[in-house]
Amino acid sequence: MGREILPHERDLRIWLRRRVRDAADVEDVVQECYCRFAQLADPSQVTNPRAYLFTMAANLVKRQWRHARIVPIEAAVDSAAAQWESELPSPERIVAARQELGRVQAALATLSERARRIFLLRRIEGLSQKEIARVLGVTETIVENEASRSLRTLVRLLTDEPAAIPGNARTAHARSR
Repeated sequence: MGREILPHERDLRIWLRRRVRDAADVEDVVQECYCRFAQLADPSQVTNPRAYLFTMAANLVKRQWRHARIVPIEAAVDSAAAQWESELPSPERIVAARQELGRVQAALATLSERARRIFLLRRIEGLSQKEIARVLGVTETIVENEASRSLRTLVRLLTDEPAAIPGNARTAHARSR
Protein backbone atom coordinates (compact mmCIF):
# COMPACT_ATOMS: atom_id res chain seq x y z
CA MET A 1 0.00 0.00 0.00
CA GLY A 2 2.63 2.53 1.02
CA ARG A 3 4.57 1.87 -2.13
CA GLU A 4 1.65 2.93 -4.31
CA ILE A 5 0.61 6.18 -2.57
CA LEU A 6 3.42 7.23 -0.23
CA PRO A 7 5.43 8.88 -3.03
CA HIS A 8 2.42 11.13 -3.75
CA GLU A 9 1.67 12.20 -0.17
CA ARG A 10 3.76 15.40 -0.34
CA ASP A 11 2.01 16.54 -3.54
CA LEU A 12 -1.36 15.61 -2.03
CA ARG A 13 -0.70 17.73 1.08
CA ILE A 14 0.32 20.73 -1.07
CA TRP A 15 -2.80 20.28 -3.21
CA LEU A 16 -5.02 19.99 -0.11
CA ARG A 17 -3.55 23.09 1.58
CA ARG A 18 -4.79 25.16 -1.36
CA ARG A 19 -8.30 23.79 -1.01
CA VAL A 20 -8.80 23.32 2.73
CA ARG A 21 -8.65 26.13 5.29
CA ASP A 22 -7.60 24.25 8.39
CA ALA A 23 -4.35 22.25 8.60
CA ALA A 24 -6.16 19.69 10.77
CA ASP A 25 -8.57 19.09 7.89
CA VAL A 26 -5.61 18.38 5.60
CA GLU A 27 -4.41 15.73 8.04
CA ASP A 28 -7.90 14.27 8.34
CA VAL A 29 -8.24 13.93 4.56
CA VAL A 30 -4.80 12.34 4.20
CA GLN A 31 -5.56 9.83 6.97
CA GLU A 32 -8.98 9.06 5.49
CA CYS A 33 -7.34 8.43 2.11
CA TYR A 34 -4.92 5.98 3.74
CA CYS A 35 -7.79 4.20 5.51
CA ARG A 36 -9.83 3.87 2.35
CA PHE A 37 -6.85 2.71 0.35
CA ALA A 38 -6.13 0.10 3.05
CA GLN A 39 -9.70 -1.18 2.78
CA LEU A 40 -9.24 -2.08 -0.87
CA ALA A 41 -9.28 -5.83 -1.38
CA ASP A 42 -6.40 -5.68 -3.87
CA PRO A 43 -4.60 -2.30 -4.06
CA SER A 44 -2.48 -3.60 -6.91
CA GLN A 45 -5.62 -3.48 -9.09
CA VAL A 46 -5.42 0.34 -9.05
CA THR A 47 -3.71 1.18 -12.34
CA ASN A 48 -2.91 4.82 -11.50
CA PRO A 49 -2.46 5.21 -7.73
CA ARG A 50 -1.74 8.98 -7.96
CA ALA A 51 -4.98 9.70 -9.84
CA TYR A 52 -6.90 7.39 -7.51
CA LEU A 53 -5.45 9.13 -4.43
CA PHE A 54 -6.21 12.64 -5.70
CA THR A 55 -9.72 11.67 -6.82
CA MET A 56 -10.40 10.13 -3.42
CA ALA A 57 -9.09 13.28 -1.66
CA ALA A 58 -11.15 15.56 -3.91
CA ASN A 59 -14.29 13.59 -3.11
CA LEU A 60 -13.55 13.77 0.62
CA VAL A 61 -13.01 17.55 0.43
CA LYS A 62 -16.30 17.97 -1.47
CA ARG A 63 -18.07 15.92 1.16
CA GLN A 64 -16.56 18.09 3.92
CA TRP A 65 -17.78 21.23 2.12
CA ARG A 66 -21.29 19.80 1.80
CA HIS A 67 -21.37 18.84 5.46
CA ALA A 68 -20.03 22.24 6.48
CA ARG A 69 -22.94 23.91 4.66
CA ILE A 70 -25.54 21.72 6.38
CA VAL A 71 -26.84 23.36 9.53
CA PRO A 72 -28.06 20.97 12.22
CA ILE A 73 -31.82 21.28 12.73
CA GLU A 74 -31.31 22.29 16.37
CA ALA A 75 -29.15 25.23 15.30
CA ALA A 76 -31.72 26.25 12.69
CA VAL A 77 -34.52 26.11 15.28
CA ASP A 78 -32.45 28.08 17.80
CA SER A 79 -31.61 30.63 15.11
CA ALA A 80 -35.25 30.97 14.09
CA ALA A 81 -36.32 31.39 17.71
CA ALA A 82 -33.66 34.03 18.30
CA GLN A 83 -34.71 35.87 15.14
CA TRP A 84 -38.37 35.68 16.16
CA GLU A 85 -37.53 37.02 19.61
CA SER A 86 -35.51 39.85 18.12
CA GLU A 87 -38.47 40.80 15.91
CA LEU A 88 -40.74 41.24 18.92
CA PRO A 89 -41.46 44.91 19.48
CA SER A 90 -39.79 46.62 22.38
CA PRO A 91 -41.91 47.80 25.32
CA GLU A 92 -41.53 51.36 24.02
CA ARG A 93 -42.90 50.36 20.61
CA ILE A 94 -45.81 48.55 22.26
CA VAL A 95 -46.70 51.65 24.28
CA ALA A 96 -46.38 53.89 21.19
CA ALA A 97 -48.59 51.52 19.18
CA ARG A 98 -51.22 51.49 21.92
CA GLN A 99 -51.17 55.28 22.03
CA GLU A 100 -51.53 55.46 18.26
CA LEU A 101 -54.42 52.97 18.38
CA GLY A 102 -56.06 55.18 20.99
CA ARG A 103 -55.66 58.17 18.67
CA VAL A 104 -57.24 56.24 15.78
CA GLN A 105 -60.13 55.10 17.97
CA ALA A 106 -60.68 58.66 19.21
CA ALA A 107 -60.60 59.96 15.62
CA LEU A 108 -63.10 57.30 14.52
CA ALA A 109 -65.37 58.32 17.40
CA THR A 110 -65.69 61.79 15.85
CA LEU A 111 -67.43 60.32 12.79
CA SER A 112 -71.18 59.78 12.60
CA GLU A 113 -72.37 56.20 13.13
CA ARG A 114 -73.08 55.69 9.40
CA ALA A 115 -69.79 57.27 8.33
CA ARG A 116 -67.87 55.11 10.83
CA ARG A 117 -69.63 51.92 9.63
CA ILE A 118 -68.94 52.78 5.99
CA PHE A 119 -65.29 53.53 6.74
CA LEU A 120 -64.80 50.30 8.70
CA LEU A 121 -66.61 48.16 6.14
CA ARG A 122 -64.52 49.66 3.35
CA ARG A 123 -61.09 49.89 4.97
CA ILE A 124 -61.15 47.08 7.52
CA GLU A 125 -63.55 44.54 6.02
CA GLY A 126 -62.52 45.31 2.43
CA LEU A 127 -66.06 45.47 1.04
CA SER A 128 -66.70 47.29 -2.22
CA GLN A 129 -68.86 50.43 -2.34
CA LYS A 130 -71.59 48.40 -4.03
CA GLU A 131 -71.55 45.78 -1.25
CA ILE A 132 -71.60 48.45 1.48
CA ALA A 133 -74.54 50.21 -0.20
CA ARG A 134 -76.44 46.91 -0.29
CA VAL A 135 -75.62 46.07 3.37
CA LEU A 136 -76.61 49.52 4.67
CA GLY A 137 -79.52 50.05 2.29
CA VAL A 138 -78.16 53.33 0.88
CA THR A 139 -77.01 54.43 -2.57
CA GLU A 140 -73.46 53.99 -3.79
CA THR A 141 -73.15 57.77 -4.07
CA ILE A 142 -73.80 58.12 -0.33
CA VAL A 143 -71.21 55.44 0.39
CA GLU A 144 -68.67 57.15 -1.87
CA ASN A 145 -69.26 60.60 -0.36
CA GLU A 146 -69.21 59.36 3.26
CA ALA A 147 -66.08 57.28 2.66
CA SER A 148 -64.13 60.16 1.11
CA ARG A 149 -65.33 62.67 3.74
CA SER A 150 -64.44 60.23 6.53
CA LEU A 151 -61.02 59.59 5.12
CA ARG A 152 -60.26 63.31 4.81
CA THR A 153 -61.43 63.90 8.38
CA LEU A 154 -59.37 61.03 9.80
CA VAL A 155 -56.26 62.04 7.88
CA ARG A 156 -56.59 65.61 9.12
CA LEU A 157 -57.14 64.50 12.71
CA LEU A 158 -54.33 61.96 12.72
CA THR A 159 -51.75 64.15 11.02
CA ASP A 160 -52.43 67.15 13.29
CA GLU A 161 -51.16 67.32 16.84
CA PRO A 162 -52.53 64.54 19.07
CA ALA A 163 -54.38 67.14 21.15
CA ALA A 164 -56.51 68.06 18.10
CA ILE A 165 -58.62 64.90 18.41
CA PRO A 166 -61.75 65.60 20.45
CA GLY A 167 -62.07 63.25 23.39
CA ASN A 168 -58.35 62.49 23.40
CA ALA A 169 -56.86 62.39 26.89
CA ARG A 170 -54.27 64.93 25.82
CA THR A 171 -57.06 67.26 24.64
CA ALA A 172 -58.57 67.52 28.11
CA HIS A 173 -55.15 68.11 29.60
CA ALA A 174 -54.30 70.74 26.96
CA ARG A 175 -57.59 72.57 27.54
CA SER A 176 -57.12 72.61 31.31
CA ARG A 177 -53.91 74.65 30.99
